[in-house]
Amino acid sequence: MSRARPPPLVTGISPKEGPAWTKVTIRGENLGTGPTDLIGLSICGHNCMLTAEWMSASKIVCRVGPAKDDKGEINVTTKSGGLGTSTVSFKLLRPERIGILEQSAVWVDEVNYDMRTNRNKGISPFSLRPSNPLGVEMDKSKVPLKDLEQIFPGMSGDFTSENFSASWYLIENHAGSSFEQLRVAASNLKKQASKKNEGSMAYVKGGLSTFFEAQDALAAIHQRLESDGTEKVEGSMTQRLENILNRASDTADTLFQEVLGRKDKADSTRNALNVLQRFKFLFNLPLNIERNIQKGDYDVVINDYEKAKSLFGNTEVAVFKKVYAEVETRIEALRNLLLEKLLQTPSTLHDQKRYIRYLSDLHAPGDPAWQCIYAQHNWILQLMQNCRDEFISGKRVGVGALDLEGDTRLAALGRLGHSASLKRGGSLRSARPSTWRSETPQQVQFVEKLSDVVIGQLPNFWKLWISYVNGSLFSETGEKSGHVEKSKKNARQRQNDFKKMIEELTNRLVKLIRGALLPTTLPQGELNVYGGWEDKTELTGAWFTQIIHTVRGCHEALSTLEIPNDLLQVIQDLLLELRVHCVMVTLLHTAEDVKRLAGKEDWVVDNEGITSLPSKFEHCMIQMLQSLKEPLEIKPGEINVLQLEQVQDKATELSVSIMKVFINCLEQLSTKADEDFYVSHNISVDLSSPDRYSSIQEGFTPTSEQRLLIILSNCQYLERRTFLNLADHFEKHGLTGTEKINRVSVDAVRGLDSKLFEAYIERRADPIAGSLEPGMYAGYFDWRDCQAPTGVRNYLKEALVNIIAVHAEVFTVSKDLVPRVLSRIVESVADEMCRLMQCVSSFSKNGALQARLELCALRDAMAAYLNPDSNASFKQALDSLPPLQSGADKKLLEELLNKFKSSMQLQLACFQPSSVQPVKR
Repeated sequence: MSRARPPPLVTGISPKEGPAWTKVTIRGENLGTGPTDLIGLSICGHNCMLTAEWMSASKIVCRVGPAKDDKGEINVTTKSGGLGTSTVSFKLLRPERIGILEQSAVWVDEVNYDMRTNRNKGISPFSLRPSNPLGVEMDKSKVPLKDLEQIFPGMSGDFTSENFSASWYLIENHAGSSFEQLRVAASNLKKQASKKNEGSMAYVKGGLSTFFEAQDALAAIHQRLESDGTEKVEGSMTQRLENILNRASDTADTLFQEVLGRKDKADSTRNALNVLQRFKFLFNLPLNIERNIQKGDYDVVINDYEKAKSLFGNTEVAVFKKVYAEVETRIEALRNLLLEKLLQTPSTLHDQKRYIRYLSDLHAPGDPAWQCIYAQHNWILQLMQNCRDEFISGKRVGVGALDLEGDTRLAALGRLGHSASLKRGGSLRSARPSTWRSETPQQVQFVEKLSDVVIGQLPNFWKLWISYVNGSLFSETGEKSGHVEKSKKNARQRQNDFKKMIEELTNRLVKLIRGALLPTTLPQGELNVYGGWEDKTELTGAWFTQIIHTVRGCHEALSTLEIPNDLLQVIQDLLLELRVHCVMVTLLHTAEDVKRLAGKEDWVVDNEGITSLPSKFEHCMIQMLQSLKEPLEIKPGEINVLQLEQVQDKATELSVSIMKVFINCLEQLSTKADEDFYVSHNISVDLSSPDRYSSIQEGFTPTSEQRLLIILSNCQYLERRTFLNLADHFEKHGLTGTEKINRVSVDAVRGLDSKLFEAYIERRADPIAGSLEPGMYAGYFDWRDCQAPTGVRNYLKEALVNIIAVHAEVFTVSKDLVPRVLSRIVESVADEMCRLMQCVSSFSKNGALQARLELCALRDAMAAYLNPDSNASFKQALDSLPPLQSGADKKLLEELLNKFKSSMQLQLACFQPSSVQPVKR
């Protein structure tokens, strides 16, 4: 979570060293917005808030306290920016012990000074800070400090402040004081002012006698000198004083001449011995340097060189000059050797720091630390480019940090151990099989390998820069010689250059990944450098998820180094595009998977008439949503990809297309020719065969009509269950447009349902309705000339048997479809019967009774499946018949109907609602 302002940064302190209670000036950036914003200040670990005085956002003045640490950083803490950092340090000098005759100076902390009245003499009135200046009982106000700051902007209630506000002080400390108390307080202030004036006058009066004595003595000397005159006159006071001083000097020389002579002799002898010792060290130094270089004892070489330089660096002796010149030659060779080792790659951060320290102590020209940083930057860039070139050329030979079998790979496996299982191409788990490298697409291996390079090298590169900035690369010798300050100055001047290096590294990382995964996002001119992956395997959404996990791990690793977010923004932008691309690829591949579901239909229905196909579709969609969990997850600093309007529209469009693909699969299955199905069992297509409807088992190959019924049942299940479940899963995973997806899917499945239903009705109802007219007039039957009715004729019974066969066919698949199908078939039959009756020109008495018997028998048999249209057709047909003339006719009609129902009771039992029971399979 970002703060309102950047954290404080201390860039300078003056002076840089001193004893306790030294007054220092701190300079930097973002040091607070005001005195109240400054809430913490420590130097060398000591809290300096008591003496801190905020001057501006770039300047603070305080005194250094008696800290425990001799050297430490300056830490500034503000409300608006939090705890800050420091690029400089302060060195606390410990006071040396002094003798009784040596002068000393002590700084008195006026803040903690004893403020008793009888000790005020001789002290400036401005140094007095009484806790209760008014001398009356204080009554602290409950007014919040923020409100006071708003009422008195720029003022303060501290009476020692330049911006002191008396009103603020009274509100804060005497809000409840009475007027009488305030009058007493005013009187106290007057008394304190008079006492301060009296104290100052007493201080002056106490020293008057001393001033007068000094003035009298000076006046007496002045008079004697004037009386003697300005020339040296024998016997004058000036002449006598000069003679006395000369005799004192001669006496002193006589007393100490012998002692001083012995001292000079001893010094000469000691100097001669020292010179001899130095000669030995100098003459042996070139050989010792060579030996120590071979042994790697660079510290010894540096110490000897510093010693020789201090002794013979400015010598005028010819022999010394010659030997010292040889020493310089050896040291120059050592500098070149150390610089060569420093710029060698790969190398550890420890070795780099060590060689930089050596070169600094040897006073190497230039800036070795920056040379090392520059070399490391180029080496990391080359490593990243080599990684890409190796994969493009197929020569994946591991070198250094690029070795897939090395430690860096183990570290990467550890980071990726908790990744989700991938359905295609194997599973990326911590324990990789031996075939992992051959199964995993090269783009995935490349991204992981590239990430290992960055995570393995960039942290040390960043730490080297931080050490360069804070001056920790140098030894004590380097500090004394000013290398630390010079380094810090160089670092400040090269901050922009280093920032460009980090930008180049992150941009190179992003472009290499784009070239492998998102080549269309690169300019055409950069494809030759970063592209070249066209002939590689196309990646699925699951592999993109793995890549997103890897890139996120790389970003998190770099974020822990406290690299500024603006330098890592390009990686965040890449992650956003990868996440969007992963969502789109996953949806597209899911559409292909759904299209292949048609080949997995086994036509085995459950008790509800549903095959496994809707369940497989739902499982496929849920798996797709679960695979999108990580790409859609919002990590710190990331945005929700589904909040992007373009992504929302595209994701909704692809989701709708997946639903339509599945519905098209159902339609293709319904229209597939019978010869396209593999017939594993010979079955009868006789609708009247009861064995056909016992059950539908595995290996069963349905007819086209049965396929229509099964798909109709699946369509109803999709609308009733599957689409609702998927809508819940879509919302659960944060996908937008659920309402549109569900609406379009339901409209499509309803359209298919209506189309298939009409096709099935056409196949089953038309033959039954078409058989009525030939059966009705079989044997040259004539309604105008027929015998008295003896029962329902066979043509109607055959029609009922065919309807029973349709009932059995539908019931075998799904009992829920029975009312819907039979209602339409009965409607079609009733409509045909109505047409046939209305086409008869006239009926005889027996013909009218026969027609009424057959219409009533058909209507009563199918009563459970009558709808308003079929009822209307039966009514029109009966209304077209002559009415019954006598009670005998009515009785006969009733007897014949009962006879019909009794004779066909078993057959007609399936039309009774109570007989509709689920088939146990």
